[in-house]
Amino acid sequence: MAAIKKIRQLGFQWETQDPFLFCAYHYDTYPKGNAQLGPDASLAGRNLGMDFEPNNEGWRMYHGKTVPGFPAHPHRGFETITIVEEGLADHSDSLGAAGRFGNGDVQWMTAGRGVQHSEMFPLLNDKEANPLLLFQLWLNLPRKSKMVEPHFKMLWNEDIPVTTFKDDNEKDITVKVITGNYDNITSLDTTPDSWASDPENGVAVWIVKLAPGAVWNIPTADATFNRSLYFYEGDALTVEGFEIPKGHSIDLDASQDVAITNGDKEGHFLFLQGKPIGEPVAKQGPFVMNTPQEINEAMQEYRRTEFGGWPWGSYDHTHDKTRGRFALHADGREEIK
Repeated sequence: MAAIKKIRQLGFQWETQDPFLFCAYHYDTYPKGNAQLGPDASLAGRNLGMDFEPNNEGWRMYHGKTVPGFPAHPHRGFETITIVEEGLADHSDSLGAAGRFGNGDVQWMTAGRGVQHSEMFPLLNDKEANPLLLFQLWLNLPRKSKMVEPHFKMLWNEDIPVTTFKDDNEKDITVKVITGNYDNITSLDTTPDSWASDPENGVAVWIVKLAPGAVWNIPTADATFNRSLYFYEGDALTVEGFEIPKGHSIDLDASQDVAITNGDKEGHFLFLQGKPIGEPVAKQGPFVMNTPQEINEAMQEYRRTEFGGWPWGSYDHTHDKTRGRFALHADGREEIK
């Protein structure tokens, strides 16, 4: 039986399978920064506040007007997993929590009953370019957890387990285990209310790097798990006789043996897996619930309470340029890296 279920071409937002809702992929080659932590370049001609279109400069402002990123916006009913492989992100939220993280760090945020947050991309380097490589996954919450209290957890790059090994032809393979288990490697704990917190749900988020010509045999798992492989950098790969160029995803049967043969350039992949939650999904913008009525209730509550309001001086708040990586939690606990 063939292991490949479906092959898709990738766009800005990547289609995912239950328990994931989608993945946003950001790769921007930002120029050096200015005194406001924005790009030291002309913004003329850009649709500021809605600058999503790729262009010859290779970077976008998104909803930012001075600093690129996503000013304050609400969420309810799911989790965001923000993986910043290169560059930095500044987090601020309606609970008074904040952080600066990146260059391999991961923020795992449970929106639960409701939170506002901003995600800005400060360009701290005023001498050289500020490239950004970021994935944001939306991981659904089951009905029982949709109204838990919001909070976040930092998975710092130094603590995330990474394994590097060789295939049968001595070609290097590297797997960064953000969550899930790989070859007797156990990941860091996620947030306690996450679908990923129960090992029986088999949730896995891995960043995989294959040397040119390397062959990666993906370990099998429960047949009920959904799994997808996203090929975002390289030239081509071969799987089950199909040659697939970069910019595609492959949905796989988790119970079947499958070997991924990389092409002539180093290949980079995002691997997602999990047991489906299997509940009705009602989505509208930043809210994900089980019924349309619950969506309406979320919208009404947000209009009434703004999920605690906004304690920062601006909706596109960034932290001081001199600050390093840190996380300030709503209870006052602070982590400094």
